[in-house]
Amino acid sequence: MEMAIDTPSPAPAPAPAGRQTRAAESVRLEQQLVRVPLESLRSAVRSNHRLAEKEIAAVLSSASAVPSESSAAAVDHLTSLVSRLHGLKRKMEEGARAEELQVQRCRARLDRLATASTGDDTEWEEMRLKRILVDYMLRMSYYDSATKLAEISGIQDLVDIDIFLDAKRVIGSLQNNEVAPALAWCAENKSRLKKSKSKLEFLLRLQEFVEFVKAKNFIQAIAYARKHLAPWGSIHMKELQRVTATLVFKSNTNCTPYKILFEQNRWDFLVDVFKQDFCKLYGMTLEPLLNIYLQAGLTALKTPFCSEGSCPKEDPLSLEGFRKLAEPLPVSKQHHSKLVCYITKELMDTENPPRVLPNGYVYSEKALQEMSKKNDGKITCPRTGDVCEFSDCVRAFIS
Repeated sequence: MEMAIDTPSPAPAPAPAGRQTRAAESVRLEQQLVRVPLESLRSAVRSNHRLAEKEIAAVLSSASAVPSESSAAAVDHLTSLVSRLHGLKRKMEEGARAEELQVQRCRARLDRLATASTGDDTEWEEMRLKRILVDYMLRMSYYDSATKLAEISGIQDLVDIDIFLDAKRVIGSLQNNEVAPALAWCAENKSRLKKSKSKLEFLLRLQEFVEFVKAKNFIQAIAYARKHLAPWGSIHMKELQRVTATLVFKSNTNCTPYKILFEQNRWDFLVDVFKQDFCKLYGMTLEPLLNIYLQAGLTALKTPFCSEGSCPKEDPLSLEGFRKLAEPLPVSKQHHSKLVCYITKELMDTENPPRVLPNGYVYSEKALQEMSKKNDGKITCPRTGDVCEFSDCVRAFIS
């Protein structure tokens, strides 16, 4: 009699340590990858909930006031209520589709993070680079280029184009000296902005008051202040007093505390405040991700010798753009010399020591050995074209 014995299947091989930590690194450096669609989903759910509550309360209130003197009037009244409910149904369906879109994005990004420990390293890094480039383009207002790159790469669910397009609408209105879209955005996100102690709405109200004063609509300015500025008095009294004092000054005043309130660059200031609150609201970094990654690398390259005239052409800091990016960074503290092979770009150390050619150029032993094997013991200097024997290369020692 034969017995079938079930043997356990072998456990899968553990993923390399580098892959295991990649997901954690992505969450730390790119928190917005997951948080942005999550915040968008929360916003959509809250918006739909408020809409449903408001409409249903209005319908119930109206239903209790059905006219009783005429059946025809009652039928017309109820018909209008039914029509209103149908409108609410359409809006709720649109809201549900918006929620489903954000859920899809959350799922796509979580699935992306799940492949961090099992996916192909090259593919992972290439996809990350494309996401970082799209993020940079969106922040620099290259919306069409960002959209095209996302479409070509198939990463629409991994980038936040629609969120930035909403911000573009608000920024554009502020640049055109209009506050209505920005105030509408503040109303949509009032609870979250209040929790983060944002001053954006107050500053927008102040600017609108100043615009009334500039147009010499003093009566309208006073009425506006009573309605929209007075509620802020308990929190921002000093700023409120200073702005209301503009009623006695002309827009071309030379009195510095009030002159700056009339200047055009106040709108640029509002744009900057909006961008900061926008990024904070969605958990985004204030700086583009591309700048953060580049600065992380430049901190290791920046030394006291990286001035404009002393950098070798292979050093990124020889370029003006990188030097500007590295300006706020500290100088790298180097206790020991480090040599990088010109051929392999690998670090030269005791296991891969540097060797000096007769012409004075230095390359790693590993690179020279590989070149020697391919050329019958001959070494050709990639910089000068000089040819020598491998035995002519002298080992150098790093101090």
